Amino acid sequence: MTEIERYYNKFNEDHRLTTRHGTVEFTTTMKFIHDYIPAGKKLHILDAGAGTGRYSVALSEEGHSVTAVELVQHNIDVLESKHANVNIWPGNAMDMHFLEDGKFDITLVFGPMYHLHTTEDRLRVFSEARRVTKKGGIIFVAYVMNEYSVIEYCFKKNHVLECLENGTLTEDFHTVSSPQDLYSYLRITDIDELNRAAGLKRISVFAADGPSDYMRRELNAMDEKTFEAFMKFHLATCERPDLLGASSHTVDILRNI
Repeated sequence: MTEIERYYNKFNEDHRLTTRHGTVEFTTTMKFIHDYIPAGKKLHILDAGAGTGRYSVALSEEGHSVTAVELVQHNIDVLESKHANVNIWPGNAMDMHFLEDGKFDITLVFGPMYHLHTTEDRLRVFSEARRVTKKGGIIFVAYVMNEYSVIEYCFKKNHVLECLENGTLTEDFHTVSSPQDLYSYLRITDIDELNRAAGLKRISVFAADGPSDYMRRELNAMDEKTFEAFMKFHLATCERPDLLGASSHTVDILRNI
């Protein structure tokens, strides 16, 4: 069993996206997905790295033809238990040979980049996403961000001096991950370089959760009207370049040219 499989066998992804801070991420991301679905149209959508299917199921329930690819068997079992109208494939986003070329209007890559540590592997995911997405189609790619990791782990949990000493944090505070680490963390400049190498054109990039991961306790204490105001604030600011890097997750919206 791989480290990723061990992690997701214990981690409740379904619960995460129904918490207040998870709701911010899900609601924001669905809003942007809907921006690229023409009114009244039913699309072919791929969820590559589908997890337990939060996005797959929601989009299927809207009437879209959804295909989910997932690496971890536990997540597949959870998704299958939902009895949703989703075509589920066990597989790796770096090699989706079982899917035909140019089939999908929209491809979601919402988990794989979190766990890849080399440019080569990330570009393999891009290559496969491009191959299975129609020309002119839309590819959404999610990342976990470097500054979020530095703030949460290095400073809030008081590991900064240890990380600087052992080389897992550079002098300019960029995290250094290796294959034995579960997550890898990027900056917007790193993502820009990946896009150039992959030959993909950015349409937009947004902070999926903004400050919400830093504010879990405060969000949980909010009444509904205050939380609605927070959501309005977040949606009004989530594309601001000066705020992107501090978000826990960002999502890049790319056109397959």
